[in-house]
Amino acid sequence: QVQLVESGGGLVQPGGSLRLSCAASGFTFSLYSMSWYRQAPGKERELVAFMSSGGGSTKYADSVKGRFTISRDNAKNTVYLQMNSLSFEDTAVYYCYAQRISNRYWGQGTQVTVST
Repeated sequence: QVQLVESGGGLVQPGGSLRLSCAASGFTFSLYSMSWYRQAPGKERELVAFMSSGGGSTKYADSVKGRFTISRDNAKNTVYLQMNSLSFEDTAVYYCYAQRISNRYWGQGTQVTVST
């Protein structure tokens, strides 16, 4: 059974940091590219960060470049999203996404709220 379980979300003040984790199981993690998406209230889901299966290629949304870092540990079947200098606009539900050819899996999401 495929599972992607996100954790690490929560409430943080502007300028603060959070690290999200996504633990994968039920598929060969190392063969899959991994991404983080987010969806804010009333907005479409958008790509935040992408990392290829081997980790050699990454891509970021312009809005998070220089502040967010995606990484993965294939030995632990886990992908991370380090988020620094958080702003109100980063408030959203963050989703983990795995993809290989036509196989695509989503996590259930974790809420990140940036507020004073």
